[in-house]
Amino acid sequence: MTHTAFAERIIAMQARLYRVSAGILNQRADQEDAVQSCIEKAWRKLPTLRDESSLEAWVTRILINECRAMIRRKRWVVPVETIPDAPAPPDADPDLYRFFASLPDKLRLVMTLHYVEGFEVTEIARLLRLPEGTIKSRLARGREKMKADENLWEEVNEL
Repeated sequence: MTHTAFAERIIAMQARLYRVSAGILNQRADQEDAVQSCIEKAWRKLPTLRDESSLEAWVTRILINECRAMIRRKRWVVPVETIPDAPAPPDADPDLYRFFASLPDKLRLVMTLHYVEGFEVTEIARLLRLPEGTIKSRLARGREKMKADENLWEEVNEL
């Protein structure tokens, strides 16, 4: 893959990268840093990409790893209690955004990848290196939590 083709495909998937990082990281600046670092790492490692058709999944995996590394590095820096809730992006439903933000990390990432980004269960399992059954159970638990909030469940079903 040429560097020009890589740049074009990264630009096309840029919004997805920011949404995935928002599903993992709370602070906008951290999200931007993770995406930037991900793109830089993917650029440097481009010669190791085996199949050009899997670029999206490959870059998404790099981003997930970078977000998790960022959390590990910052875990001791800022107490979680001091982090304010991140506001919903301008084009997002605030209630749905608050729901996703309230989910535990394991559920939030799987729900974001499946329902927001449209990844299939098998793709998510490969990206997260987890069994498909684990992904399915996390999706089911996320749906149960959503059903517990009747107003949100009705709102989502109306969409």
